[in-house]
Amino acid sequence: MFRTALFSFYLVSALLLAFFPGGSAAAATGNPVVRLETSLGNIDIELYPDRAPETVANFLDLVDNSFYDGLIFHRVVAGFVIQAGGYDGNLTYRQPPRTVVNESANGLRNQKFSVAMARLSDPDSADTQFFINVKHNPNLDGDRTRPGYTVFGQVIAGQETVTAIELVDTHLEAGMAGVPEEDVFIVRAHRL
Repeated sequence: MFRTALFSFYLVSALLLAFFPGGSAAAATGNPVVRLETSLGNIDIELYPDRAPETVANFLDLVDNSFYDGLIFHRVVAGFVIQAGGYDGNLTYRQPPRTVVNESANGLRNQKFSVAMARLSDPDSADTQFFINVKHNPNLDGDRTRPGYTVFGQVIAGQETVTAIELVDTHLEAGMAGVPEEDVFIVRAHRL
């Protein structure tokens, strides 16, 4: 009986690996996956180019050109979002190469562990900064009267790292609220 159970376990494991190489369902979808190697652990993000083509193309170009390497999570608000993509450890702003149009009407929602673009009041002002929702944030979704914040990906591995970042101690620094007291770096961002 034990051998049968063990055989079943190995068979199921082999089938899962065959259908989901790397242990991730994202590989089966054909969607790109980006890994953020942070100073607190890895975060894997599946991207949705069919739903947010311009946003994903911009994000992947930034990843491929090492734009995010060495930047920090500069805005951490427990129970809301963790945000990165604009500042280094000295809070020096890294100049974005371009902006992208708002694609928030794509049907994706700002739900827990979804990844969206930060922007200014201009809906088409998103550039390099992104955030990971740490709870459902329907107030960030658009509606018929206003555009929202473009969701373009989902954390598929490393949710514990997202939570660890969410719970770091923060303070006010250089006029910015929610800056971690100890820097949380994106050591490297790359495609899987």
